[in-house]
Amino acid sequence: MASNQQQPIYIMPENTMRTMGRDAQRNNIMAARLVAETVRTTLGPKGMDKMIVDSLGDITVTNDGVTILNEMQIEHPTAKMLVEVAKTQEAQVGDGTTTAVILAGELLKNAERLLDQEIHPTMIVKGYRQAAEKAQEALNEMAENLTKDDKATLKNIVITAMTGKGAEGSKDRLADIIVKAVVEVAEGNVVNLSDIKIEKKVGGGIDDSELIQGLVLDKEKVHSSMPRQVKNAKILLFDSAIEVKNTEIDAKIQITDPSQLSGFVEQEERILKDMVDKIIKSGANTVFCQKGIDDVAQYFLSKAGIYAARRVKKSDMEMLSRATGATIVTKLNDLSSKELGYAGLVEEVKYGDEELTFVRDCKNPKAVTLLIRGGTQHVVDEVERAVNDAVGDLIASLSVGKVVAGAGAPEIEVARKLRKYATSLSGREQLAVQAFADAMEIVPRTLAENAGLDPIDMLTELKSEHDKGNKWAGLDVFKGKVMDAWKAGVIEPLKIKTQAVKSASEVAELILRIDDVIAGGSKSHGMPQGMPPGMGGMPEY
Repeated sequence: MASNQQQPIYIMPENTMRTMGRDAQRNNIMAARLVAETVRTTLGPKGMDKMIVDSLGDITVTNDGVTILNEMQIEHPTAKMLVEVAKTQEAQVGDGTTTAVILAGELLKNAERLLDQEIHPTMIVKGYRQAAEKAQEALNEMAENLTKDDKATLKNIVITAMTGKGAEGSKDRLADIIVKAVVEVAEGNVVNLSDIKIEKKVGGGIDDSELIQGLVLDKEKVHSSMPRQVKNAKILLFDSAIEVKNTEIDAKIQITDPSQLSGFVEQEERILKDMVDKIIKSGANTVFCQKGIDDVAQYFLSKAGIYAARRVKKSDMEMLSRATGATIVTKLNDLSSKELGYAGLVEEVKYGDEELTFVRDCKNPKAVTLLIRGGTQHVVDEVERAVNDAVGDLIASLSVGKVVAGAGAPEIEVARKLRKYATSLSGREQLAVQAFADAMEIVPRTLAENAGLDPIDMLTELKSEHDKGNKWAGLDVFKGKVMDAWKAGVIEPLKIKTQAVKSASEVAELILRIDDVIAGGSKSHGMPQGMPPGMGGMPEY
């Protein structure tokens, strides 16, 4: 009698994990929300810090969203997608990583409610997409114009970026030097981030941080008898070696008497002396060399009172060129004073147990250095992160030429406009647009929670002010009441907001469309006995 019992069919390797349908969606949304919850408490002026200890025992103390997520070494595939959101935000703007992540988490949380009401994921995705476009429009409409001449607004942008971070105690001092640095290297409204070098050194306090109109190099002079200081430095940037070149062909030279040997040595010396003479003739009194400098050449240079440093990084050579106006020279034969750059002072300075070379007081430098100081390594690292955020904010503000007020004001305004837009839609996308509007309020809600205020009272008050037409009504977390965020000087780049909305909505849409997660097991496992070839062990689906 023939058996009608169906043989199970296996199509994937054993150990393969598979989650489908609603379970897959729930798991993915939960993973993303957990990531968002982790960084949520760091938002705003009253945000707290996280201490992360890695496997080697190294400690990082920070409230920078992207740093926290990077250091946490997240494994879950969906959670990793939120880390990517933070990385994109950091790459595009340099700040606003926490905002982008918590917005993505809230969009997914609100989507889950809609999924529970049997609304299809594609409908939610469609509604979210429409809402994100509308949110971008609303942000662009409400933004104010900015130029690099508006120093007061630029300073407010920096102070806003630093409030609530490790550098807060010295934010006025730091804001002045950051604005100065960015304006110095700006060409029109375009600023290249590589023109601002951030150098950090432990020792002193944060207030000892300074702007160097030029460059700081982690190099020392090559010879002890060279001067420690050169005033009115005429700088040669040389990207070859000041050495006698070795022949590319292996050759044997037979020497039969000592005079021949001394002849060779003298010849080498003459070549090196000739090279140094060309440098002296050009009028150069400072040499930065990308490659090596021979010991004999070092002696001749020090004798001439020339300051020299060797093996300078290519990126530093390019920055030196932009700072001092020098042309990078490859051959000494055609060297003239025209190729030289200028700095008011080149000096060697000792910090702790290392020597640094300062190139200061350049005329109209197109590359500058922010020297960050602090009492301990942890402090210096956190100040550096705050300075990076602030510089990123300024560059983002100038590149777009538009800014908005912060303190939760733009999010409330966008939410208000989205709710109005939702009423014009028919069908289920309306619910998705409303869910997007609710998600936008997570920023002011979190600001209130982190400051120990009642989020419901605060949001009600904020909404009431926005309904009256006060588009910049934001949350004063220090006084616990509503303020005009623009007048209070809480200003952020428009790009922070537009990029956060864009990244958060895209990742939320991506996660919502996943209904099957297949995590591959190891292929090395052999098949269970009696199974047809090519059919690994996996439960039947």
